[in-house]
Amino acid sequence: MQWANFLAKEAASHGLSLEQAAAFLKYFNNENLGKSEAKLLSELNVDVAAFRKWMGEIYEKFAQSYPELAISNNRDKLETLQAYLKVKYNSELDVIKPLAAMKLLKTLVVGERLQQEPWLARRICKFLGYSPLALELVGQYLDKMPELSLETLLKRLEKKRVEHEAVVNANSLISYESGVAEAFELSWEQLDENAQSFGCLLSLCALADIPLSLETIKDNKKQELWHKAIADLLELHLLQQKSKGIYRLNLLTRQLFQMKLDKSNEADKAKTNFAAMMLEVAKLIPQQPNPEDILNLTPHIPHITEVATHLSQYVGDENLITLFTKLAWFYQGQGLYQQAESWLQQCVEVTQNRLGLEHTDVAASLNNLAGFYKSRGRYSEAEPLYHQALKLSKRLLGENHLDVATSLNNLAQLYDSIGRYSEAEPLYHQALKLRKRLLGEEHTDVAITLSYLALLYESIGRYNQAEPLYQQALKLWKRLVGEEHPHVATTLNNLAALYCYTGRYSKAEPLLKKALELRKRLLGENHLDVATSLNNLAQLYESTERYTKAEPLYQEALEVSKRLLGDNHPDVAISLNNLAALYRNIRRYRKAKPLFEQALKICEQTLGVNHPTTMTIRANYVNFLTEAYH
Repeated sequence: MQWANFLAKEAASHGLSLEQAAAFLKYFNNENLGKSEAKLLSELNVDVAAFRKWMGEIYEKFAQSYPELAISNNRDKLETLQAYLKVKYNSELDVIKPLAAMKLLKTLVVGERLQQEPWLARRICKFLGYSPLALELVGQYLDKMPELSLETLLKRLEKKRVEHEAVVNANSLISYESGVAEAFELSWEQLDENAQSFGCLLSLCALADIPLSLETIKDNKKQELWHKAIADLLELHLLQQKSKGIYRLNLLTRQLFQMKLDKSNEADKAKTNFAAMMLEVAKLIPQQPNPEDILNLTPHIPHITEVATHLSQYVGDENLITLFTKLAWFYQGQGLYQQAESWLQQCVEVTQNRLGLEHTDVAASLNNLAGFYKSRGRYSEAEPLYHQALKLSKRLLGENHLDVATSLNNLAQLYDSIGRYSEAEPLYHQALKLRKRLLGEEHTDVAITLSYLALLYESIGRYNQAEPLYQQALKLWKRLVGEEHPHVATTLNNLAALYCYTGRYSKAEPLLKKALELRKRLLGENHLDVATSLNNLAQLYESTERYTKAEPLYQEALEVSKRLLGDNHPDVAISLNNLAALYRNIRRYRKAKPLFEQALKICEQTLGVNHPTTMTIRANYVNFLTEAYH
């Protein structure tokens, strides 16, 4: 298949519009790679804005299919996409010249066999369509059978072509002339049942690097069988090893293994087992993955995605929501919000289609999507989903159920976030009353709702009502989880914030120091909660005009946030804003200005121009400019 044809197929399979397809084919065509953007725009007869819009949309469409693109940190997206397409196209799909084909076959076959019958060797190369992959498969096959004549080999290949004309369907990338299907058939017959089954299992993986940690398999017999299967597949060039523990299937061999699997009686069992394996890996994704989590999980994400996209019917009903939610957490934890949103939307759609509209998991998936919208400041989209989830939970479970309490609490948090305090307060009270009735007074969920209600009272200046709730929550946490726990540190931090608001800095300072010390000891120096505590203590020092103490804490908080989240994250923007505000207060305007600008740029790019955090930082920046330059 030629590169231009490959591009056309990719454009069609990803649903590109006519304009997008034209831009895509023009941009990635080999003959246009050296042309300037201006030249391409002239040939397409479009302006810069339209072209860049199309290319951005194209990238996002491809990223939906290829997780490697979605998790790429490369800022030049078009270069990333071009590199990926080249890898996918793979030189093995193309053909090489006859002389090069003979040379390749000679490197694979030991001895004088090819020199003795060069005319037959040339006929074999021609039969195989000069395909490097087919030549490698046949070369390894010959090498394993030293007594096999080239004439017999050619007859076997010809027989396979007659027998397997229907092996490749009309939509396949493989053409009969390439000879790959026939070469694969010969190799397949050399495999024992164990290796055949393992190859079929691997074909369910995404077209990406496959991490295989066989040492983690507790069943020694199974581990031994898989080791042997890998060795057999590698020997016949049906599998490639990229590095220790990392393997890859060629696009064509993957497709042929899948065909073998689909024709067998073991297809459903294999797909169920594979889906279960990927689900167990997905369950390891925490709600807030740190850089180490992301590094360890990234190699598995394409294969989890493959299950979610193509094999979700093999995931049990009870785990369906987990698969999609965990993928959303993986992307949301890196600030890749578009990908996270897509998985949460798919979760709602898949659960509704599979389980019906009246199901508790549908309510949970609606809650999750609403929570995402709330975190992004998209409150008008979150509210109807929260209402829908609450009504569904009440209808399915009755008024007295913990899921109903959770939905009440979620909706109250939304109203709290947008300043609709009079609507939030009764919902918090309902959630608290319900949790106390169902769980008793001594429960962590009760402590959580107490804290939220205290935050609400703090927000509206009802400090006398907030303080006893914080103290009650603190005592409850200490009784339930002990003095040494992150929840205790969080409540100490919240109570200290209340004291700061009411000017009781001498009472707030020891609590903030205690919270910081607890978090560092329990969570380590590199944790977002530590960054929060550093920021809060710095703000206290700033409020009490101890600027020399505040500055290094703000700087440390910024460093921790950048190290954990990267340079382009809303939490980093908040740290930049805090440090800039300090510099503004002490009239170090030259230091403040670039920090405000960085913070505003990050928020606009990640949260959008109308997000409350963006608007707050913009207002701070405008006030700063007014003060600094007038």
